[in-house]
Amino acid sequence: MPVTGKRVIALVEEEYEDLELWYPVLRLREAGAEVVVAGLGAARYTGKYGLVAEPDADVADLDMAGFDGLLVVGGWAPDKLRRSEKVLQLVREADRDGKLLGVICHGGWVPASAGVLKGRAMTCTPGIKDD
Repeated sequence: MPVTGKRVIALVEEEYEDLELWYPVLRLREAGAEVVVAGLGAARYTGKYGLVAEPDADVADLDMAGFDGLLVVGGWAPDKLRRSEKVLQLVREADRDGKLLGVICHGGWVPASAGVLKGRAMTCTPGIKDD
């Protein structure tokens, strides 16, 4: 699928998995997509291995209608992200509208908590389920 001109939200929170955020973000941008790194309000987040992410936006200010996809990376960030009703709303809207929903590793916690995985197969660790 060509991504030139597409807009993608990449969610970030403390202790995100460094390469699971930056590798897709850089490759998507390289391929012509606009990627907006968004967090839950902090000015900066530190990955598990020390890379710093300074978000472009606060999740609270975003609307899925203006985007073509959503990326949720792993690390410990998903456990924090899935507690945000706004994040869960973005995931539900992306799912409802048939938009790209990319999750890596423990990122599956977020769509599990959003309730959009029922009846779907997903490759992940068995621990990925809603509490």
